[in-house]
Order: sequence, then C-alpha cells, then structure tokens
Amino acid sequence: MLRARNLGEADKIFTLFTRLHGKVDGVGKGVRRPKSALSGRLQLLSEATLTLHRGRSLDVITSAVTVRSHWRGLVEPGALAAASLIAETVDMFCEPELPLDDIYALLAGASSAIAASSAPALLVPRFQLRLLHALGLAPPDDSCIRCGNAFDDLGAWVDVDAGGLGCERCYGARGDAHALTSADVENFRALGAPRSGGAVLFATPKVARAVDDLVTSHLGRRPKSRAMLESLGA
Repeated sequence: MLRARNLGEADKIFTLFTRLHGKVDGVGKGVRRPKSALSGRLQLLSEATLTLHRGRSLDVITSAVTVRSHWRGLVEPGALAAASLIAETVDMFCEPELPLDDIYALLAGASSAIAASSAPALLVPRFQLRLLHALGLAPPDDSCIRCGNAFDDLGAWVDVDAGGLGCERCYGARGDAHALTSADVENFRALGAPRSGGAVLFATPKVARAVDDLVTSHLGRRPKSRAMLESLGA
C-alpha cells in the first residue's frame, strides 16, 4: 500500500502498487470502524493478497491476506519517514494500471531494508537512483550529458536542468557549487548499479543531494515526505 485517504464516515481509498496491474485505487468499505477485518491488513508498504470487486468508478477491496508486513520496523519515526518518501515517490512517478514488475521488486526490497535498518534515511538515495534506472530516466554515469565525452580525474558537475552530469570542459566555469569529485562520480556509478555490478548502499553527501535534485526535477516538485525526513535531521 502506497497511501490512503478517508472517504465518507467509515471508508478509505487505498492506492495500491500491484505486481500484475501496477498502481490501482481500491475502496476499503468500513475500514475505519474498530471491528473491520481489513484495517490491520492494509498498512504502509505491506504486501498482501487482495480480492477486489470491479466498481463503476472505484474497485472495492473485499478481502486481504497479509503476505509480509514491515509495520514493526516502520513505527520508528526515521523509518516511517523514509518509507513514506519512497512510497510517495513511486506514487508520483507511476501511472495507473501500468504493470512495472521491476519497480514492484525494487519497492519490496527497499521496504524490507528500511524496516530492518538502524539508519533508514541513508538507504533512500540508492532507492531513488535505482528507481530512475528502472524508469529509464537515470543519466549517463560515465560521460558528459552535453558533449558525450568521458569524465576525467577532475570529477563532474551536476546539471539538474539537463538531467545529468557534465564534464570539466563544458561545466568547469560554473565553479565548485555543483561539483562532484572523482570519488563522488565513482560513488554515483556504484549507487545506481545492480547488486551484481559492484553496488554500494550509501551515497556520499554530494551524491545524495544530486540524486534528490534529479528526482525533484523529473517530478516537477519535491515529495511532501522529504520535509518530514529532513525535520528528523536525516
């Protein structure tokens, strides 16, 4: 489950991310009542087997069986903020009813990792960059976004408007404000790599900021959950 909002006096609309149908909305009838059988089975980023009845405007959730719940790990504020951010980011990027099995697997893995981590906020940049890769939006990590030349030992420069990294020849005159060192560039490559490709879990501070800026640029606005994560000092 990615998010939920109240409907009427006792119902909720749940935005779900499914393996077979992508993002769908479903109504949980009476789910806000104390004795509802559904209320404890539709939690943030939990995995469940659902039965939905096709409605005129919205499907109705008629049953739910929990497959995997991360709620015990997500009750800690930092973990909840990180989980809310990745759920909101997927919700913002993905169109309804478009199956995206790679993103489903990425979201499931990130949910488990965040719930089990002592530093959940540090896992967010890798999820963000892997999500951009899955969506085909990740920038080249070995060549300039403007001229196509390979990066040298001087590192690279972040061009958010162009959606990528630039070389010394094209961007060096901009100064150090948007500069990544050669070590940062290596971290950027490894952060976006699959597990079998020499991946790293954590971003350097400059890479974390660059990835977040790139995500924000693609979305057109920052996810609201980012402010919650930042308020916790993450």
